[in-house]
Amino acid sequence: MKYFTVCLAVLLNSCSGDDKTIKIKGSDTEVNLAVLLAESFHKVNSEVFVSISGGGSGLGIASLLNGTADIANSSRSIKNEEVSLFKVKGELVDSFIFAQDAIAFVVANDLPIDSISTTDLANILNGKSKNWSALTGKDLPVNIYGRQSNSGTHDFVKQKLGIEFTPYAKQMNGNAQILEAIKTDHSGIGYVGAGYVSQGQSKGIKVLLITSGKNEKAVSPLDGSMIANGKYFFQRPLFQYFKSTSSYKIKPFLDFEKSKDGQGIIQASGYYPVK
Repeated sequence: MKYFTVCLAVLLNSCSGDDKTIKIKGSDTEVNLAVLLAESFHKVNSEVFVSISGGGSGLGIASLLNGTADIANSSRSIKNEEVSLFKVKGELVDSFIFAQDAIAFVVANDLPIDSISTTDLANILNGKSKNWSALTGKDLPVNIYGRQSNSGTHDFVKQKLGIEFTPYAKQMNGNAQILEAIKTDHSGIGYVGAGYVSQGQSKGIKVLLITSGKNEKAVSPLDGSMIANGKYFFQRPLFQYFKSTSSYKIKPFLDFEKSKDGQGIIQASGYYPVK
């Protein structure tokens, strides 16, 4: 695992004057995992306090820019326009890939569908297919539960499928809210980080297998061996962005994430280690 420079200037001031507090903001996909990592880190580094909050990848990067975060959790790559904002301030930003994630598409348990192609999924999410009848034989309207536009997961799904989301897709605050909506809406479909359905939150829902071609095998986002071999269509790296001048401050936490204990927490939480 490496640190990647995405901007070529140097900031002389640290992101925070308090070297004993590390503030992490951003991706809702990463927030629960970050909390677990921070709790374990604190047990072996009791003098350092790590605060965690979500709000979306875009919020995390904006917080890093304005100095209210030391680390921005992001489930997507930083955008060119965001890089430009750091350049304007003369700041150097690095990134660290600490885990891999897979996006799970979920429906209610009683919807008669077990797998879906990326083509059919694109047609549902862009609003072209508005009824489940062609895929399930049931005359039910499709209800879509997704994330806001500042979500890295929203951007990732949109880019992978090459679509714009239908304006009728419901915008939810986070993964947990999407899961709760699907449990009560028997014609709904939503997308969440696979870690959220592998950690006891899958009661009442079904995780769809995904096919990305006519002769391709349907793959589950919960299949670790397929993820390890890069065979799941919706798998992605999870990033942490930080200003280079604060690297001395956050290095102990990043080192813990890379350690055997840290990688063990990542895997036990339904995410995938970086090899």
